[in-house]
Amino acid sequence: MVGDLNASFAAPMGDDAEVHSDLDLVVGHGEPQRVGRFHYWLGEQRWEWSDNVARMHGYEPGSVVPTTELLLQHKHPEDRAEVAAVLARVIEGEPFSSRHRIIDTGGQVHWVIVVGDRMLDDKGTVTGTAGFYVDVTTVLQADVSAAVSEVAQSRAVIEQAKGVLMVAYGISAERAFDILVWRSQETNIKVRDVAARFLAAFTGKLPSEVLSDLDHTLLTVT
Repeated sequence: MVGDLNASFAAPMGDDAEVHSDLDLVVGHGEPQRVGRFHYWLGEQRWEWSDNVARMHGYEPGSVVPTTELLLQHKHPEDRAEVAAVLARVIEGEPFSSRHRIIDTGGQVHWVIVVGDRMLDDKGTVTGTAGFYVDVTTVLQADVSAAVSEVAQSRAVIEQAKGVLMVAYGISAERAFDILVWRSQETNIKVRDVAARFLAAFTGKLPSEVLSDLDHTLLTVT
């Protein structure tokens, strides 16, 4: 995507309308809530934020004048040095892309992707940088949540299979897990899948006498 953006900015740009037209090729017409535009004018050393970029940083639109210092203040401390190097390229009017964290005025951390390229006048002279922010926090959180959920589900299945083996063979949880790992290696199937298939094959198939003993034990245990 960065390559396409760079290509679209390669043509000389005379005014702000042309910059918006080129950006529309990337982000589409209008600005979705989590996408915002920016400009940096070299001659005036002046930043411009769209309303959405201001909101990403925790400001009401028009309530703050963005500066390089302000941008750095909002960068996550662990990303600040890297972003400072990127901003140095912006100030020189060079194309760039960066993925980093910002901290808004309320202390909330946002993961953002920032992409920019040169603005040129009719003579081909670099006049600044234009580009866009994309707030990808929700996407990343969703990915993390899905991964955590999958781990939790996998763990539950494995624990159930371990429990069956522990009761059946009178062994420890560690030894039961070793058995599942051994079968995983023998069959080239993930431990989670071995556990799930084992449980599926075993569920509801206990002999009646075993079920009777189980029922008796369950009802008489104190």
